[in-house]
Amino acid sequence: MNDRIYVCHTYYHAYVAFLKELKLRREKGPVEAGEASLVLSSMSNDFEQFGERAAATGLFAEVIPFDEKREDHFPELACFRQDKGNIVFNMWQRIRFTKRYAKLEAPFIPVDFRKYRDVYVFCDSDPIGYYLNQNKIYYHALEDGLNCLVHFDAARYDNRGHFNLKAFLSKKLNLIFVQNGYGKYCLDMEVNSISAIALPCPCYKEVPRGELVDALTRADKDIILRAFVRDMDGLLQKIEECNESGAERKDKILILTDPLCTLDVREQIFRDIVAEYEKQGQVFIKPHPRDGLDYHGIFPEKPIFDATVPMEMLNFFEGLHFEQVVTVFTDLKGIRFADRLVRLGDEFMDRYEDPEIHNQNKRIGILEKPDE
Repeated sequence: MNDRIYVCHTYYHAYVAFLKELKLRREKGPVEAGEASLVLSSMSNDFEQFGERAAATGLFAEVIPFDEKREDHFPELACFRQDKGNIVFNMWQRIRFTKRYAKLEAPFIPVDFRKYRDVYVFCDSDPIGYYLNQNKIYYHALEDGLNCLVHFDAARYDNRGHFNLKAFLSKKLNLIFVQNGYGKYCLDMEVNSISAIALPCPCYKEVPRGELVDALTRADKDIILRAFVRDMDGLLQKIEECNESGAERKDKILILTDPLCTLDVREQIFRDIVAEYEKQGQVFIKPHPRDGLDYHGIFPEKPIFDATVPMEMLNFFEGLHFEQVVTVFTDLKGIRFADRLVRLGDEFMDRYEDPEIHNQNKRIGILEKPDE
C-alpha cells in the first residue's frame, strides 16, 4: 500500500501540501516518512508547468494530472436539480443526483485511492468528494483557503434550510453529500483556526499554518520556491523595484487582487483601489492566480507581480517589505512582509454589487467573530 496522496485544486492547496510533506520529512526522515503523491486538478485552475517543477524537487514520488469534471459536463444531471416543491421529493432527487454524479466522475479518476493509507483532499465540495464518499474511501479534508470558513461557511450556506437533516443524511447515512467535514467517509478536516469559526463541525482539526511556516529551514524554502516560481529572474526584478522605491523614501503598498464578480465590475473595483492608495505611496499589484483580468493592460505603468506566484512565496525573500498590503476578501494573516494588513471586506464590496451576493454568512444568520 502507498503512503499518502494529496488532491489539490489551487496553488495554495499545493503550497500547504508542500508544507505538510516537508514537516513530515524533517520529523521522521525521508525513509520512515515514506512516499507521497501529488494530484493536480485542472477543473478550476491552470497549473501550466507547475507539475513538472514540483516533480523536479523530488519531494513527491509522482505528480498526477486530474481532469476533474464539473456537474455541467454531464447534461443528464440537470433533471436532478429541478425543484419538486417539497423537501421529501427534493431530497429524493438529491440522493439520485449524488449516486449518479459519483458514477459519472469515476472514469476521470486518475488513481486508485484505495491503495493509499492517507488521502488528503482540499476542497472536498468538488466532484472528488462525491466520488470518495460514494465509493466508501476514507479521506482527510483540508480547508480550501486560509481561514475561508471564518468568512464563508459553504456547507451551511449551500445546504441552508433543514441543514441538520441534510448533515444527517450525509454524515450518518451517506445518501447525499455535504462538504467540509460532513461526509460519511471524511475522517477529519484541517483548518487553520477552530476558535475563529462561528459554528465549527465536530470533526475539525486545528493545524495552524503559521507553525508549519515557522519550522521551514532555508533549504525547505528553496525547494518551495523552485516549484512555485516559474520566473525567478522576473520575480527578483520586481523585488528590486520594491527596494528601489524604499530607497526613495516612498511607502510601498501591495494590492492583492481577488477573482471577484464580473470582469467589468472587477476592473472598476481595482481602478478605485489603486486610485485611492497611490495617494499614499508607490503601488505594486499582485494578481490572484485565478484572476483573468488583464492588469498589465489596465495599469501599464504599475509594477505587477507574476499572477501564478502565490503571495506566500514573498515571505521567503529577506529584505522585502511593504508598508501596507491591501485586498478585498483574501485572508492576510499569512503575510509577514508588511507593517499593515488591510482587508476591505463586505462593506467595501457593498458599493459594487448586491450585498446578498457576498454576505453569505449573514444571510444564514452566522455572525463572524471579530479578528483575534
